[in-house]
Amino acid sequence: MISLMLEEARSAPRAVTELLATNLEEYRALGAALRATPPAGIVTIARGSSDHAAAYLAYLLTVRSGRLVTSLPMSLVTLYQAPLMADRMLAIAISQSGQSPDVVEPIRELRKGGATTAAILNEASSPLGNTAEWILPLHAGLERSVAATKSFICSLVAGARLTAHWCECEDLLQGLRLLPSALEEACALDWSGAVATLAGSERLMVIARGMGLAIAKEAALKLKETCGIQAEAFSAAEVRHGPQALIAAGYPLFAFALRGPAQREILALAAEMRQRGAKVILAAPADVPERDLTLATTWSEHLDPIAAIQSFHILAEAVSRARGCDPDRPPFLHKVTSTR
Repeated sequence: MISLMLEEARSAPRAVTELLATNLEEYRALGAALRATPPAGIVTIARGSSDHAAAYLAYLLTVRSGRLVTSLPMSLVTLYQAPLMADRMLAIAISQSGQSPDVVEPIRELRKGGATTAAILNEASSPLGNTAEWILPLHAGLERSVAATKSFICSLVAGARLTAHWCECEDLLQGLRLLPSALEEACALDWSGAVATLAGSERLMVIARGMGLAIAKEAALKLKETCGIQAEAFSAAEVRHGPQALIAAGYPLFAFALRGPAQREILALAAEMRQRGAKVILAAPADVPERDLTLATTWSEHLDPIAAIQSFHILAEAVSRARGCDPDRPPFLHKVTSTR
C-alpha cells in the first residue's frame, strides 16, 4: 500500500506545474512594485519547513539582488510586543496553513506600521491570507500526510518565482518553466541504496552549504519527524568548528554536494570523513564519480536544491517504513501547529 506521504511527494511536479500556470499577474505586479519602490529591508516570517523555504529564498534573493534578508526571530511580536520599525520594509510570510498566530500577528503589525506584506501560502482564505497585502498561493492542493512534501516544494518554487520576477532573471524564469520535468526526473532516481544505512542509524549529520543548507535542514527535519532519527543539519564550514568532534568510525553522514561554489568543499569534507571511517552517503550530480546517489540537475544551478529535496522526500518515506514507522502519522504531531 502506498503511503499518503509517498503519493503526495510524487505529485509535487504536477503541483508545481499548477503553481507556475497561475497568478502570473500577481508576481509581475509585485516585482514591478518592488523595483519601483525598493524596500529599505526584507524580513521573512515562518516556522518549521516554511522557515527552511524562507532560508532558501533569503540566499537566492541576496545572491540575485544584493539585498540582505533577515529571518524575524519568532515571539518578538506575540510574546514580547516589540515595537518593530516597519516603514519601507518588505515582509514575506511563508505558511502552509496560514493559521499560526506567530506568523499572522507579525504580518498584521508590520503592515500596520507601513511595511509591504506578502504571503506565500497554501490556504489563501486563511487568517494570514486575510492579513497580508499580496497573496501568492501555492496551489499545492490538499496535503493529507502530516509531513509537508509538495507544499514545501511549492514554497521553494514560489520564492524562486518571486525573485525571478522582481530581479528580472530570465535564466530563473526559463529554469522554472523547465522545472516540472526536472522534478519528474528527481522522482524517478533510485536512491534505495541508502535506505539500509539510514534505517539503521539513530543519529545523523546532514551536510550542505550555501544555497543547499536550507535543504539539508529540511532533510534533517524529515528524518526526525517521519523516521525518529536524531538528524542535525550543518554547513560544511560550520561542522569543522566543533561538530566534527562527534564523527568517528561508523558515524553516519548524508552530504548534498550540489552544483555551485560550495561543491568542492563538500566533496573534500566527504572524502576526509570517509578516511576517518564515517559512513558517508554522498548525493551529487552524475559527473561526480565518488557519489553514492545521483542528484538531478535543473536549467539553473540555483534551482538544483528543489530537485534534491524532491528525491530526498521519497527516500525519507522509504526509510520511515523500513524502520517500522508510519510516515503519514508521526507520533505527537499534527498537520497544523498553532504557536505564539
